[in-house]
Amino acid sequence: MMSFFSRLTERVQEVNSLLCVGLDPHPDELPEATIEGVFTFCLRIIEATQEFAAAFKPNIAFFEAFGAAGINTLQNVIAEIPASIPVILDAKRGDIASTAQAYAQAAFRQLRAQAITVNPYLGRDAIQPFLADAGHGAFLLCKTSNPGAADLQDLWVVDDLGENGGKRNLQIYEKVALLAQEWNINDNLGLVVGATQPEALKRVRQLTPDLWILAPGVGAQGGELENVVGAGIRRDGMGLLIPVSRGISKATNPYRAAEGIRQTINELRETVQPRASQPASATSELQIPTALARLADGLLKAGCIKFGQFTLKSGMVSPIYIDMRQLVSFPRLLEEVARAYLPILRNLTFDRLAGLPYAALPIATAISIQGGWPMIYPRKEAKSYGTQAEIEGLYHAGERAVIIDDLATTGSSKFESIEKLTSNGLKVRHIVVLIDRQSGAAEALSHAGYRLHSVIALTELLDYYEQHHQVPAEQIELARQFISTNQ
Repeated sequence: MMSFFSRLTERVQEVNSLLCVGLDPHPDELPEATIEGVFTFCLRIIEATQEFAAAFKPNIAFFEAFGAAGINTLQNVIAEIPASIPVILDAKRGDIASTAQAYAQAAFRQLRAQAITVNPYLGRDAIQPFLADAGHGAFLLCKTSNPGAADLQDLWVVDDLGENGGKRNLQIYEKVALLAQEWNINDNLGLVVGATQPEALKRVRQLTPDLWILAPGVGAQGGELENVVGAGIRRDGMGLLIPVSRGISKATNPYRAAEGIRQTINELRETVQPRASQPASATSELQIPTALARLADGLLKAGCIKFGQFTLKSGMVSPIYIDMRQLVSFPRLLEEVARAYLPILRNLTFDRLAGLPYAALPIATAISIQGGWPMIYPRKEAKSYGTQAEIEGLYHAGERAVIIDDLATTGSSKFESIEKLTSNGLKVRHIVVLIDRQSGAAEALSHAGYRLHSVIALTELLDYYEQHHQVPAEQIELARQFISTNQ
């Protein structure tokens, strides 16, 4: 099943829009203060704006105010929205797990919404019912736009970094953002961050570089489009939904209003995205996401990354050695490593993971468990007994396999594995690794028609270790020289 955010991404790309049209039938905006007036109001907005809407967001409160008739009308309003446009129910649900299950059934099965806003206060078990089906999604309240948000959301808490680190201080909204990233196993959990909180939005984007963010509050509540897009846009120009309600419904021509808002957002995307895509240099502060910073710290402490003089499989002598076989002794770190692959994999189309022996096998297994994708692996040597299989695991000829490995150096080992997979009828297009050593693998694979994806480049790790004084500067410089010479 396609995940909720895969479906949303398709819609965003189809209409080139980050505009989420709010359906908020305020009594003072209705042609008449009746339930019929609510339906007429919503239908007018849907018909006028569907060409530009990445999603629609009806607010359930304005329908519930009319009792049972209001809920029936909400169901009818959602039924009028074209099936290709996701519907996000603004309901802010939050209750114990059994009640949350009933709320999820009401939103997804009865009202036929595809996503819902939820409150994180009761913790993971209260959120899980909304995430059980990957095709349905949830947006977790993180930093809201109301004046009283600071009463709780800005309080400080101590965050335990687990076995790989000590403790740090975070504000509650920052902790919520990190929890959402951890809970987003099925690519169906995003965050709500108010447009009136641009600094908080910027911080949340730094903490969760891949999550989708719903940013209400533009217009009537005081949020400005330029600040929202600049702070919340993802590196790929997506990852941000901007709800607008009164700015459209109160317009003389809602069609032109929606068209103009989409155009303004897209112009801002063009301005902001190139800046967001610029790589950090060794001379400037590296803005590495918090999750990857924790991962970099853990790899160094676990001995998965060492500095010295080492002979690589390719025959090259390197001043840095990366040994991911150590991960099997650090289960939490292995889990973090696997999680780091998920944002890349969710944007690819494939049927099975193909883990490469030996270092990547536990990584691929952990990814399979977290992402729910079936896994196979090509053997180093074919069996000389039994089935004499070259590939272990269930697969069918014609299926697409994405290769999972720990590192990429020259690409030679990837070509060996690609040959085994393709000779057994599988199709290979993508290779995903944790670290790109930047020694020619990406170029060699690209020349042969394959694409290499990496969670992080070796130069980014070196910059991070240098800036945080975790590795002597002379060892960092030797490693940089090695990469430069072998690129």
